Amino acid sequence: MEIAEKSERNVSNLTKHTLALVLAGGRGSRLNALTDWRAKPAVQFGGKFRIIDFPLSNCINSEIRRVSVMTQYKAHSLILHIQKGWNFLRAERNEFVEIIPAQQRLQGDSWYRGTADAVYQNLDIIRTHNPEYVLILAGDHIYKMDYGPMLSYHVNNQADLTIGCLEVDLETAKSFGIMSIDDDRRIRRFSEKPSTPEAIPGKPDLALASMGIYVFNAKFLYEQLRKDADTSASSHDFGNDIIPSIISKYRAFAYPFVGVRAGTQKYWRDVGTVDAFWEANMELVSVEPQLNLYDREWPIWTYQEQLPPAKFIFDDNDKRGMAVDSMVSGACIISGALVRHSLLFSNVRVEKRSTVEDCVILPDVRIGCNCVLNKVVLDKGCEIPDNTMIGVNHEEDLKRGFHISPKGVVLVTPDMLGQDLHHAR
Repeated sequence: MEIAEKSERNVSNLTKHTLALVLAGGRGSRLNALTDWRAKPAVQFGGKFRIIDFPLSNCINSEIRRVSVMTQYKAHSLILHIQKGWNFLRAERNEFVEIIPAQQRLQGDSWYRGTADAVYQNLDIIRTHNPEYVLILAGDHIYKMDYGPMLSYHVNNQADLTIGCLEVDLETAKSFGIMSIDDDRRIRRFSEKPSTPEAIPGKPDLALASMGIYVFNAKFLYEQLRKDADTSASSHDFGNDIIPSIISKYRAFAYPFVGVRAGTQKYWRDVGTVDAFWEANMELVSVEPQLNLYDREWPIWTYQEQLPPAKFIFDDNDKRGMAVDSMVSGACIISGALVRHSLLFSNVRVEKRSTVEDCVILPDVRIGCNCVLNKVVLDKGCEIPDNTMIGVNHEEDLKRGFHISPKGVVLVTPDMLGQDLHHAR
C-alpha cells in the first residue's frame, strides 16, 4: 500500500485545523546530571539549539501554527527559551506557541500521572482552540519531519488514530511501544516496552516502534481521555492504556517514517542517555551527517543571543589556536589550543596548550591552560582549572565524582566540580 497524499492545498487545510500538543514535561533521568537543573527538552543540542526546537520547527515548517507545549519538571529554562525564541507568530491570525505548565487543574493535588493524563487535565484549554485534529508529539527527540503528509494519510484512511513509526533493532525495541500491522498498515497489536518484542514479518532482527507521534480526530481523543480518566486501574498513559484499548475497536493505522526511496529510514534520534547524546552530537561534525543542519528548505529555528564570531588566536609552534573536524559556535575563543573532532556551543573559551578531542562542550564553559579532555561532555557553566586531565584515566575521573557512561563518555557538571550555580539553566 502506497502512502496516499492530498494536494498541497488540501494538506494546508488539514494543518490549519490541527492543534499540536508537545509533551515536554519529562526529566529524562537517563541523561544523569544533565537534567538535574532542566527538563530533557531544554537540554542543548547541536551547537546552538535545544532539543525542543526540533519538534517545534517541524510544526512551523509543516504549516502547523497552533502549538501548545505542556511542561512540568524544572521547566524554567524551557519556558524562558520558548518565550524568547518562539513568540514570532501572529496572534491575530490565531497562530501561537503557548506554554501550558502543570497546574493541578482538576480536583485533588496530583501532578500529571501519565502522558494521557497530561492531555486530559488540559482538555478545557484544548477545546477552546476547536481543532479537528490533534497532533501529539514528544518534546525530546531529534528529527526533521513534515507532519502534513501524515495528516493526509490519517484522513485518507478514515482513521481514528494514526501513529508515526520506525524500524528498530529488537534490543532497542524493549524501550518503545511495539506494534504489529496488517498489509494495509492497520495496527492489530500494540505492546508498550515489551521484554520480548515482536519482530516484523520477514525482518527477524527488527521491530516496528512507535515514535510517540499520534494524530487523533479531536472528538475521538476527548472521548477516549474521559473514558481513561474514569478507569481506576489505568496508569493514564497513551502507550500503556489508551492505544491498547483502541486498536481492537477503532481504526488505528501506522505511518512509516521513511525516505523517498522505499524502505529507507529517515533520521530520528532519542538522545535519552549520555551515550546517545554524545553520539548524536558527534555525528554532526562528520563530513556528511545524516542530520543536515544547513538545510535552508527545512530550517531549525531557535533563540540565540547576538554574539560575535568564533575566534582562533596564536600561531606559535607551542600554542596554535585551531579546530579540526569540529563545529565551533559564536563567541568561542580558541586561544593557542587544539580542538579536534568536537562540538563547542557558544561562549566557550579554551586556553593555551590545551587539547580538546571527541568532546561536546555546552555554553559558557572555560577550559584552562595545559588541559587534556578526551571524550567528555561538559555541562553549561563549567570552569575547568589549569592542568586538568579528564577522560584520560577513568579511575581518577570516578574519584573526582564524574559520571562515566557505559561507552566511556565522561560527563562533568559544575556541581561535580564544586561550582554550585544553584539556578536553572
